[in-house]
Amino acid sequence: MAAAAAAAESSESGSRLSSSQLMKDETVCNEEACPKQASPIRGSGSRNTSPSGRVGLRNTSPSRQKVVKTKPRGLDEETVATFGKAVHPDVQMEDSIWAMLPEDLLNEILARVPPFMIFRLRSVCKRWNSILQDNSFLKFHSEVPSHGPCLLTFWKNSQTPQCSVFSLPLKTWYKIPFSFLPQWAFWLVGSSGGLVCFSGLDGLIFKALVCNPLTQTWRTLPSMHYNQQRQLIMVVDRTDKSFKVIATSDIYGDKSLPTEVYDSKIDKWTLHQIMPAVNLCSSKMAYCDSRLYLETLSPLGLMMYRLDSGYWEHIPAKFPRSLLDGYLVAGTQKRLFLVGRIGLYSTLQSMRIWELDHSKITWVEISRMPPKYFRALLRLSAERFECFGQDNLICFTSWNQGKGLIFDVDKKVWSWIAGCALQSYNSQVCFYEPRFDASIH
Repeated sequence: MAAAAAAAESSESGSRLSSSQLMKDETVCNEEACPKQASPIRGSGSRNTSPSGRVGLRNTSPSRQKVVKTKPRGLDEETVATFGKAVHPDVQMEDSIWAMLPEDLLNEILARVPPFMIFRLRSVCKRWNSILQDNSFLKFHSEVPSHGPCLLTFWKNSQTPQCSVFSLPLKTWYKIPFSFLPQWAFWLVGSSGGLVCFSGLDGLIFKALVCNPLTQTWRTLPSMHYNQQRQLIMVVDRTDKSFKVIATSDIYGDKSLPTEVYDSKIDKWTLHQIMPAVNLCSSKMAYCDSRLYLETLSPLGLMMYRLDSGYWEHIPAKFPRSLLDGYLVAGTQKRLFLVGRIGLYSTLQSMRIWELDHSKITWVEISRMPPKYFRALLRLSAERFECFGQDNLICFTSWNQGKGLIFDVDKKVWSWIAGCALQSYNSQVCFYEPRFDASIH
């Protein structure tokens, strides 16, 4: 990345433009809320995808400990970095050499830069300022691995939409302005493939929209056949660059409405089978392996909707005993998890995680939340919490305490989410994959 920067500075000598006006000049985190970062960005431009990765600025005086605060234009970030000694000596870059860097190689390097850093790099020169409109860069960007999981939090402060994104690889909060959204978009439906879906009531009309927070592009979806507040879920197919939005029962539990599916390839909603008469245990849904799942009390088990055929089917998977509240969470490779509290009394309660055995149609316990995390997350037995997942990561958030906890199913590791953006009492949270190439069309 340093090499690419030197090349651009030579080719665009003295040409400096301000970064995209995506971010307001405000502070997302403070020193007490955000953990200190301890490792500089590597000069090779490679991306650190490890959840324990850090980001910082190079300290040019390694013999002294120094706290460096940055507030880049175009993206609102505050990172605290402390260095004890130099990891690599500074290398002098020859402009006459690096200015000749081939275009394809430059795009390949930039495509591997974490998306949030691109806004900082756009102030280098005119050429980089227009990089998000460069088809060559977007092509390379679409072919590189994902930056890694992020958490997107959305809330409204005095009717002004607010959004912060926590990068798990960088362990840093970034603030993204959502002033481009219309006032009626105040329910966060979810995110998939770099796109985020919102819904709301515009007067008496129920609407949904899809946007890309990084590019600040959005569009309202066509009206559904039935003007009712619906439970929605969005699914992105990156292979054919399309997305679908599934609308199930009425938000208040009216199951007489047919299932509707929006397909971006044909830009319209189509009607499907009405969900059979069941008593839903929760309106929370999980989408796994082209199937949509909901919990039901009567009959006991799951309702499964097959997106390919458009039909509902009941699965008699009985819930574990003494389950107080459960959330369905979709994992990778057809894995479906059930997360919930179990126990009759507050002193005996615990949080457990089960996985559905599709062959035996039974829930198999795979993990338990350690007591110290359970007590810290839910101090009161009646405390409400939210749970959602992506790529075998499960996130727990407490409504009243503003805390977040991540569980890695594969590594069996629990870790707290540092920062202050979860502390808003009305914040809505989901996993988010930042991508510039995610199209809303």
